[in-house]
Order: sequence, then structure tokens, then C-alpha cells
Amino acid sequence: MGTILTVLLPATLAVVMLGLGLTLTTADFARILTAPKVVIISLVCQLVVLPAICFGMIELVGLPPMLAVGMMILVASPGGTTANLFSHLARGDVALNVTLTAINSIIAVVTLPVVVGLAASHFLSDDANVGLQADKLVQVFAVVLVPVALGMWLNRRYPRLSDRMRGPVKKASAIVLVVMLVGTIVQNRELIFANMSTVGGVALALTLLSFAIGYWAPRLAGVDGPQAIASAMEIGVHNAVLAMTVAATVFNSMEMVIPGAVYGTLMFVPAGLAAWYFARKSAYDPADPVREPAAQR
Repeated sequence: MGTILTVLLPATLAVVMLGLGLTLTTADFARILTAPKVVIISLVCQLVVLPAICFGMIELVGLPPMLAVGMMILVASPGGTTANLFSHLARGDVALNVTLTAINSIIAVVTLPVVVGLAASHFLSDDANVGLQADKLVQVFAVVLVPVALGMWLNRRYPRLSDRMRGPVKKASAIVLVVMLVGTIVQNRELIFANMSTVGGVALALTLLSFAIGYWAPRLAGVDGPQAIASAMEIGVHNAVLAMTVAATVFNSMEMVIPGAVYGTLMFVPAGLAAWYFARKSAYDPADPVREPAAQR
């Protein structure tokens, strides 16, 4: 694989996670004590329900083994920082989104290797020249956790510097994400578009189900509208860059990168429509007014 996937993709992930860390404080982790219901429901949906649904869809459609593992890597990846933006547009509880993203990113250090290992052992034959390489997996999560920890440390130790960095790093994150996604698609366009019809349907269906489950599971449990919107965005917007990084770095497989690339391409349409729908619903539903998030960022 080219430099884009082996070098620039992990570097992009590091920039994105640094930007996340700059927005976090210990209060974001403590917020689970003030909103335990929605956090627990979101985590169960994210960590248990969606992987089970994705597995069932893969078996039903009969995806090729490499693409199947790639889809499981994607569904096991936590929500990305993009979820915070869509939650803001949808008039959700952005502070809760930050909390969910932070907690999911930490928990994924344990859950993602488990899901990936189980998926690889199930879908890949014993003689497949692909394996779950523990040392490379540690490297991937070093790229995830070290920048987050650095960002949080800067935010706590040098708050003025953190404030100045937050805007530029956020813009840089958005730019490098777009450039990386476009670069990956262009460099591997033949392979990606050849599998678009196969993977695209599963990725799109998974996205729609993620938004629906993420919103209605909390709502049926009595959670208010803004928090349910935050849950929907956290569960519906997966970190495609992390999924692509794991596929490229751990498995050294372009085929496993494809689901993340396809999802990253298709996701913005249903996410944008969901944000528009939730914002419109909140504006015209006086029985469920949108409260101002506790800590706008």
C-alpha cells in the first residue's frame, strides 16, 4: 500500500485525536454521573447492539471475508469528532456528545481489539495471510490515546495556549480528514468503486439503523430530545479514519480499508439529513424543547 495509508493516515488520526483532547476536561468524564441513563444506553447500543446487527447483515449479504472484517472494524470504531459538529447542527446536547466521544474512545482500546480479533477468526480462513498483530495494534492506539492525553494536558496546564490552538487544530483536522479521504479514494478508486455496490448498501443500511437506534433507544427509555440527538449522532457517525488506520496498519490490507472509505464517503448525506430532521423536529415540538447544552464548546 502507498504512503497515504501507511504514513499519512496515522498522522491524520493523530491530529484529529489531538483536537479532541484539546476540547476535553476531567469534567467530561465525570458527566457520566449526571447523565448515567443516556450514557449507559448509548454505550450498550454502540458496543453490543450495532456489532451484532452488523454481523447479521454481513452474514445475510454474504460479504467477502476481507470486506466483512473491514465492516466489523468500522462498526466497532467509536464515534468521531465529526459527531460533535452534526450534533450541534441538530440542536443536540453537544456537551454530552463530547463526553460520549471521550468515553467511547477510551473503551475502544479494549473493545475494538476484541471485536476485530473475533471477526478475523470467524471470517478469515486459517491459511489466510492476515493476522491480528498485537504490536501494530498497540501502535495504532498509541496514535489514538497519546494525542488525546497530550491535548487534555495542554488544556489543563496551559489553558490559554489550548484556547489558541483549539481553532487552528480543529480546522486542520477537518482539512486533513477531507484530503485524506479524497486521496485514499483517488489512489484506490478502481478497487473502491468496484466494491461500492457490495459494501455501499451495507454501509448505508448500517448508518440509517445507527441513527434510528441511537435516537429511539434513549427516547423509549425516557431520555429528553437533546440528549437522544447526541446519542444518535455519536452512534451514527463512526470514526472512519480510525477504522481505516486499523485496517491499513494492523492487517496491511487495502480490501479492509474499503468499508471505511466507502462509509466515509456516504455517511455525510444521511448524517446531514438526520441533523436537518432533528433540528426541524426540535424547533416545531414545543412539548420537547431543546435545552441549551451544559457546556457549549
